[in-house]
Amino acid sequence: MPHRLTPFEIMSRLVGLPTVSRDSNLPLVDWVEEYLGSHGITAHRHYDETGEKAALFAHVGPQVAGGVVLSGHTDVVPVDGQPWASDPFTVTERDGKYYGRGCVDMKGFDALAIWALVEARHADVKRPLQLALSYDEEVGCIGAPPMIEQMLAYLPKAEIAIIGEPSMMQVVTGQKGGLGFDVHVVGFEVHSSMMHRGVNAIMEAAPLIDWANVRNAENRARTPSEVASGFAPPWTTLHVGTISGGTAHNITAKNCRFGMDFRVVPGEDPEEWGTRFKARAAEAEAEMQAVHPDTRIEVSPKFAVPGLQPERDGAAAALVRQITGDNGNHMVSYGTEAGQFQNHGYSAVICGPGDIAQAHQPDEYITVAQFEAGHDFMRRLLDRLRAG
Repeated sequence: MPHRLTPFEIMSRLVGLPTVSRDSNLPLVDWVEEYLGSHGITAHRHYDETGEKAALFAHVGPQVAGGVVLSGHTDVVPVDGQPWASDPFTVTERDGKYYGRGCVDMKGFDALAIWALVEARHADVKRPLQLALSYDEEVGCIGAPPMIEQMLAYLPKAEIAIIGEPSMMQVVTGQKGGLGFDVHVVGFEVHSSMMHRGVNAIMEAAPLIDWANVRNAENRARTPSEVASGFAPPWTTLHVGTISGGTAHNITAKNCRFGMDFRVVPGEDPEEWGTRFKARAAEAEAEMQAVHPDTRIEVSPKFAVPGLQPERDGAAAALVRQITGDNGNHMVSYGTEAGQFQNHGYSAVICGPGDIAQAHQPDEYITVAQFEAGHDFMRRLLDRLRAG
């Protein structure tokens, strides 16, 4: 009989395969597919358009609908420039913590999910268990929607999706939606002493960025809805995190680039926010072109992630609450793939080991206690799948 790895051994293998979003994840997919195959589990792949990345999904148990999906992503953020005390791609235990890139976000959960799938394969589960591992979550949850569509084409449709992003094993039933744009303001260069004849791309970008400041102040001043009040902060936020442009201090800037991101509370439409921003950019572009016709503002979609809407009597929350004993109402502002599963007809919930505050940090870690709590969760889930 093939050897069954422990969750820690699986996590160590996964962390040891660097899968930074800018690079291929195929070595990790190859390893997981081979390991599952050694236990008689057939895995399916869905490649991205480059063929350099793939999602992987699998099904164990009776070939019937109504099962449970354990969903995680394979990609991690870079370690460039971060001061790590140990090799980020080797799991290192010290002071009751497992250190390594992805230990908390989210190869720790991925390892637990792979372990659970193999255990389910060797158990008499009455209810199916599925595994879903996506790519490019860290750059806008790009890989999940096509993966889910392929799952629905190849596998019996599960009822419940558990997205294992770090939540300290709390049951998270609501998540903000996300929308992002890359903005390129193209001005017209002249000497700054004659700036009235030119168009300064940086100075034209500034009012667009300040538009975000004004909207944030308006949103903060409003009384939040009942659903929004569970979030921190309880309003839709607009954010510019990067900006670049200009040639010299005495030349009107020809180019300015920045990113405009929205985190939208449930009950508000992310696309409506995008429409409002594009309308404001169009107004600014018209004013620029009145000075010089070669100027423009390009607003390019970067990502669009639906929020997770709290479900009334949701099957996913009910199951996870039974296992964890957590009956609190928890909402998160960070992005996950939960809303994408929900939009495809799954009852979805976020629940995973570890603290999101450790994600993306130098010396990223998951505590041993949280990893063991995740392991206990999987054991209890398997008990319920055996019971049917």
